[in-house]
Amino acid sequence: MAAIAQGHQVHPDGRTWKSHFPKGDLWVFGYGSLIWKPPPHYDQRVPGYISGYVRRFWQVRKPFTQGEDFLYIRIRKSRTNILVIVHEFQASTDHRGTPEQPGRVVTVIERTFWETLDDPLAHLESELSSTGKVWGAAYHIPASHAEEVHDYLDEREIDGYSAHYTPFHPTVEVGGTGSSPIICMVYIGQPSNPQFLRDAADRDPQHVAQVISAGHGLSGKGSEYLFLLEKALEGLGLGTADVHVTDLVKRVKAIEAEGLAEAEEEEAELKVTRSLESSAEVSDREDDRATIE
Repeated sequence: MAAIAQGHQVHPDGRTWKSHFPKGDLWVFGYGSLIWKPPPHYDQRVPGYISGYVRRFWQVRKPFTQGEDFLYIRIRKSRTNILVIVHEFQASTDHRGTPEQPGRVVTVIERTFWETLDDPLAHLESELSSTGKVWGAAYHIPASHAEEVHDYLDEREIDGYSAHYTPFHPTVEVGGTGSSPIICMVYIGQPSNPQFLRDAADRDPQHVAQVISAGHGLSGKGSEYLFLLEKALEGLGLGTADVHVTDLVKRVKAIEAEGLAEAEEEEAELKVTRSLESSAEVSDREDDRATIE
């Protein structure tokens, strides 16, 4: 998306974020690392979900300055709007991987589009997540810091995304709005985005797990990000387990266990080899002494 002279992003309809959210305060909803790493300046944290999306690790991502995912929310006087930033299936080349070996971080994708894709877990998603809920935590940012937070957002690479609107469903009362759904503006990465994993083989769960297991960037290992996400979702205490995340955790742990076993086997073989070499050297020295004598 292009930026106008004042530094505010222009949405597809030509409107800036401030024209959508004239009161100034924001809510930030996280479906990934933001669940356990809150944004600055928040004064409320609210668990909830958005419907009509699925959470996946399915896209290559260009380097960002910080963080992985944001859903921005704005409260109005009589109606609350939530601006949701959605980074479609991302491959992290900065924080959970390198340009040579990109990792993966989580994002969400419209369920109607996801249903057109090949996904081995589709049957589980239908059986266990029929409502299509993506759970997370929302943080309120007061108006005094909203500009700062949005400027931070403007620095992120979101080319290839367009604005959509969807309700956010808080599980607790929010101000005077109770627990009624809140209208969200969502940025969705379109299939034309070059970072999207078009090849079904790249979206295969075992392949994704292998990439996550091998990924390591400035923010640490990709597996750490995945494990923290699973724990964060469990920590919401709302029956918020994610089929895709749970499946990837099992696969990555199996890969790491296999890698550990192989490493231990290699270490044992190396010890045996060194022991045999040492014994051979001792034997050779004894033979040399016997010859001299």
